[in-house]
Amino acid sequence: MVDIFNQVFSGLSIASILLLISLGLAIIYGTVGVINLAHGEFVMLGAYTVWFLEAKFGLGLYSCLVLAFLVVGALGLCAERLVIRHLYGRVLDTILATWGIGVILQQAVRLTAGAELRYVKMPAELSQAVALFGVDVSTYRLFVLVLTLALLLLTYALIFRTSFGLRLRGVVQNPEIARCFGVNASQIYSLTFAYGAGLAGVAGALVSPLKSVSPDMGTGYIVDAFMVVVVGGVQSLLGTVASAGILGELSEGLAYLSNDTIAKAIVFLGVVVLIRFRPQGLFAVRVRRG
Repeated sequence: MVDIFNQVFSGLSIASILLLISLGLAIIYGTVGVINLAHGEFVMLGAYTVWFLEAKFGLGLYSCLVLAFLVVGALGLCAERLVIRHLYGRVLDTILATWGIGVILQQAVRLTAGAELRYVKMPAELSQAVALFGVDVSTYRLFVLVLTLALLLLTYALIFRTSFGLRLRGVVQNPEIARCFGVNASQIYSLTFAYGAGLAGVAGALVSPLKSVSPDMGTGYIVDAFMVVVVGGVQSLLGTVASAGILGELSEGLAYLSNDTIAKAIVFLGVVVLIRFRPQGLFAVRVRRG
């Protein structure tokens, strides 16, 4: 039972990081229809923001989480305003543009911060283990799980319980009709893109004490995040949550039985088979667009 609980908790820990990264990706695609290949670089920038603020100003992780959201969100806003908004409705062009933005961000970090690995200190109070159901679990991973759930609830409330969310859903369904009611669709797109980028920045900040920080660290995460979004049904918030949980637990369970490489290959193969027979994902929702 101890081994089973450890594996379940490890799977939830992986799922929480996947969910936080995928949430921003799903929001951006579901709203503006952009397949954002620079999303992994937004994760990387969040990690570098924490490293820079800790190394230069001595700030702790808690304050850096907020600043990572603001900094990366602002960069996402600039990318949307300067480049992406001019390419809406042109899927291939947005793919190439966001890929180019990602390459530029990677090279900019290499030129300014260097290509060597960087490390972020974990808060002392979160570096210990805590007894949960008789099993010692990582306090930091528990903190990541709780914070992810809090951000998920905040995102749900933002989309379904605020006037901004009402305007957002109106723009998604029919931007022309929404404009007739005075909704500024361009502003909605910009703010949504910035929010999704900011969530990726928070994910990078949370990953930074667990993994070494490097310019190409976001590449692996973006592949996993796309798998979560595709399996979840792209526009389904609940589907993204369920998909992150399924893939996180499946990856950890297969890694326990074999190794990480085989587990990733099997999960990827399973996703390919799934989209062959159910391309809309497991939890697709129908959104009426005018």
